[in-house]
Amino acid sequence: MSRVFSAHAVSVDGFISGSLSEGQDAFGSGLGDASMLFDWYFGGDTSSASFDGFTLSEPSARFFDALAARVGATVAGRTTYEHSAHFGGGGPHPTAPLFVLSHRPAPGITAAQTLVTTGIEDAVAAAREAAAGKDVALMGGGVLSSALEAGLVDEVILHQVPVILGGGRPLFHRLPAHVDLRLTQTIPAPGVTHLHYEVAR
Repeated sequence: MSRVFSAHAVSVDGFISGSLSEGQDAFGSGLGDASMLFDWYFGGDTSSASFDGFTLSEPSARFFDALAARVGATVAGRTTYEHSAHFGGGGPHPTAPLFVLSHRPAPGITAAQTLVTTGIEDAVAAAREAAAGKDVALMGGGVLSSALEAGLVDEVILHQVPVILGGGRPLFHRLPAHVDLRLTQTIPAPGVTHLHYEVAR
């Protein structure tokens, strides 16, 4: 069966985006004032085999592209969908279909995207079917927290950037009382440390 994993760039204090400027609309706001969380995407001299325009350091490219090659479908939350300007009608991965988890109608859903309103279990099940044996990637703190609570997550991957943001959107929202993780891989690279955890069962 395909595996379910999350991979997020995160600050040392646990944020995946920064604060919005006063009066800034959430739609298309992306990372707020925390674009430095993704500087490592463009700070090297090794082109990504999966994402056009990404030039990473060699260790980051090797790790990043190995993850990208596993993805057969992506599940993203409504907040991520809005902050990413609906992914331009596509998805965050160049070839994987996108499933948007929301408890209310989502504007702008295209034929390349699927809206799921019946919960994380149904979203992951639909993504697994579409992934055709490949893995399912989770995108967004709310989706990850819901999937952990439902016992659906196999791996948690953190691209930890050496910055303290002091505010913004946290990676983890509500969580089950206790989740055991086992660190399986640590890859230091310029501007980021890749931490690969298995969820202990």
